[in-house]
Amino acid sequence: MKTIKPGSSSLPRFIGKILTGVLLGLTGWAILAQTPGQNAPAPDLDKIQIHTLHVNRNVYMLVPDLGGPNMTVQIGDEGVLVVDTMTEPLVPKIMAEIRKLSSLPIRFIVNTSVDPDHTLGNVALVASGIRSPQPRPVGTPGLAMIIAHENVNRRMVSPEAGIPAVRADGWPDDAYFGERRDFSFNGEPVQIFHQPKAHTDGDSIVHFRVSDAISAGEIFLTTGYPRIDVSRGGTIQGELDALNTIIDITVTGDMQEGGTLVIPGRGRLCDEADVDEYRNMVTIVRDRIASLKKKGMTQEQVKAERPTRDYDRRYGSSTGAWTTDRFVEAVYETLNMDPGAPK
Repeated sequence: MKTIKPGSSSLPRFIGKILTGVLLGLTGWAILAQTPGQNAPAPDLDKIQIHTLHVNRNVYMLVPDLGGPNMTVQIGDEGVLVVDTMTEPLVPKIMAEIRKLSSLPIRFIVNTSVDPDHTLGNVALVASGIRSPQPRPVGTPGLAMIIAHENVNRRMVSPEAGIPAVRADGWPDDAYFGERRDFSFNGEPVQIFHQPKAHTDGDSIVHFRVSDAISAGEIFLTTGYPRIDVSRGGTIQGELDALNTIIDITVTGDMQEGGTLVIPGRGRLCDEADVDEYRNMVTIVRDRIASLKKKGMTQEQVKAERPTRDYDRRYGSSTGAWTTDRFVEAVYETLNMDPGAPK
């Protein structure tokens, strides 16, 4: 697949429409359940193709068709860094796209969450014969280093029942604690920010400062409502805090277009205005549900009121691993769990 290169920073929405309509399709990956206990038919991975979009400078976006999770690739003289790894059967196609960008070894893998369709490619990418010129500080010398928050590592070591497990050689060997992890690679600072209680309790945002690009993981989507995984520590207020963190980092370009580009967990390439619009939608829905709950309505009564109705055409779904009803349930359940949430 030919690499798509946007000609200027003013094109993300135009390119996004092309990607959304042509590459991503309408079906979405019901894959490898995003939430524990959620069973959904697996896609035919043989039919999925990977497409490459140049984001800015050193950073590229790998987009699977059929609506799967995106992957970020940073290249340079020191090698290759990837953010999230999709799933093992897709690794040969992923490597074919990476090899069009660089012949150098994969040095770093960052997992933004523990979701199987973000992590099940870890082992195959590490073991694909792509070796680092420097040894890992922990584990097998010479292989790519896997970085993730400690909560991701903890959940990989003790996976939930029914969720595909990552083998031990695909677990993080640099599990960071606290609010951030940063390092320099390929001539630019790479900053990883932990976002607690968002999609899960282990989410990370990855900021490439020179390339002026952010890999947002499942915190930000253009294909549906936020996937708040309550069983793994996700909350509505944590989700909003994480979206506000992205907005705080981004800088707009001319006429509020372009500037810092944001790679969502799923969907098209975006800029700050897109994240701001999404954050506003989530805030409005949260406040509506909070108001209904304050009136004493049960969860079922709130769902019957359809507090998302004016956004459902764009973000809603009645089928698949994450439905509109499940989003409303997650908001209702987690409304009062965090300081700052409406009472």
